[in-house]
Amino acid sequence: MKVRDSGMPERELWESFFQPEQLLRILGLDERVRDAAEFGCGYGTFTLPAARIITGIIHAFDIEPEMVRLTAERAAQACRINVKAVRRDFLEQGSGLPDASVDYVMLFNILHLEEPGLLLGEAARILKDGGRLGIIHWNHDPKTPRGPSLDIRPRPEDCVRWAQTAGFSESRLFDLKPYHYGIVMRRPRP
Repeated sequence: MKVRDSGMPERELWESFFQPEQLLRILGLDERVRDAAEFGCGYGTFTLPAARIITGIIHAFDIEPEMVRLTAERAAQACRINVKAVRRDFLEQGSGLPDASVDYVMLFNILHLEEPGLLLGEAARILKDGGRLGIIHWNHDPKTPRGPSLDIRPRPEDCVRWAQTAGFSESRLFDLKPYHYGIVMRRPRP
């Protein structure tokens, strides 16, 4: 099931909005993270920097074959053998990863989908106890140069509420200027 239109800009414009490694570190991705999962890897903008930071595997999922191919090619060019780019309809099929198998999940510019609870539930399922969820999304502002339409674009409080319903806690909000916000939440330890 394809996610509703994200208003994703061309790669060059998209990548001009971020300093990915710095942003990932702000959102708590560091060398203590062994394995991670990214839902909707797109161009691999965050995949490759994450692969350089973590000590294990990053599972990069996308439904679009072209995005999976591009991410895999970029990983190969960068000699990143810890990137597993996989074409998968993760909304219909889940990730295919075992329960409690990753330390970090990246949901970047994807929670405008019709049923965000499904994806957040899958994130909670695959995260280890104490694992972190990183969320990035476009600000709810008509002045952003792209992004999903405002009627489907979630506000930070929407994302936090949905994540809490899926079992996450401890939200921290970040202003990721110029056009995005970030949230980090945890899967509680029992």
